[in-house]
Amino acid sequence: MPKQPTVSDYMVTSVQSVDPDMTVREVSKKISGSNLHGFPVTKKGYLVGFITAKELLNFTDRPDERIRDVMRMGTRCAVPEMSIDDAMRVLFRYGLRNLPVIDKHGKLVGVISNIDVVRSHIERSRPSKVMSVKTFLEQQNGIHLKMVTSDIPLEEVLPTQKEVFMDELIGRQYELKKGLNEPLIVVKRRNGYLVVDGHHRIMAAKQMGARTFNAVILEPDNYDVKLGLERTAEKWGLRSLDDVKIIEGSKHPFIAMTTRMMDSDEMAKLNERLNSSNNDIPEEKKGKKK
Repeated sequence: MPKQPTVSDYMVTSVQSVDPDMTVREVSKKISGSNLHGFPVTKKGYLVGFITAKELLNFTDRPDERIRDVMRMGTRCAVPEMSIDDAMRVLFRYGLRNLPVIDKHGKLVGVISNIDVVRSHIERSRPSKVMSVKTFLEQQNGIHLKMVTSDIPLEEVLPTQKEVFMDELIGRQYELKKGLNEPLIVVKRRNGYLVVDGHHRIMAAKQMGARTFNAVILEPDNYDVKLGLERTAEKWGLRSLDDVKIIEGSKHPFIAMTTRMMDSDEMAKLNERLNSSNNDIPEEKKGKKK
């Protein structure tokens, strides 16, 4: 049975914290200058609490107050050996974004966040996806594929998708910066590595200046068998990542599905309907001044 991932496998160890003797003004400025929603409060490395931007809003009229005088002493936390699933339950049950991680002496050693938990679940689902791809390619092409994991040079990547979306590239770059380095799935060929899954990831990495990327490499026992993806790539003239077109004018289907932007005409029609509906309400049911 595979080892259950723990907090220590996914926690961030380079943690920013604040001192309890800092003022509300100082900590507010530190939060506004970061992409974080709060900080652990430590003294000589020991965790004494956690302060959030929401809590600081209650003390905007007292900017010179010390954090020790406005914070709640103590906070919910995790330990490195706690399972990711248990950490996820704590984050979920108490509506937390971040959970400080302490050692047996009470010293802060890291932070586990919702993002880290999501990353762990994506990575855990990866093996089944790879096996599905492997089985499909073997059955379709009458070959046997061996799996290895390694970094591959971007200059040897052979794309099989002719277009990617800029909005999705931006999202993938954010994920990469946050540590979600989900491996590509590629098939080894004599002239490089044919991409089966991960075009947006690899293009995002290329834009960020990366030279290599981690990949699950499927190595065939017969290199003379040409794959369907390979024939399609050749038909489209795809020889390197430079041949992949970046679409800027429209949304990636995933983004389009999760966002709905109204143009001015739609908004005007909606407002007209709402106003019309409001006028149809009988006078006695409309709100009255008291």
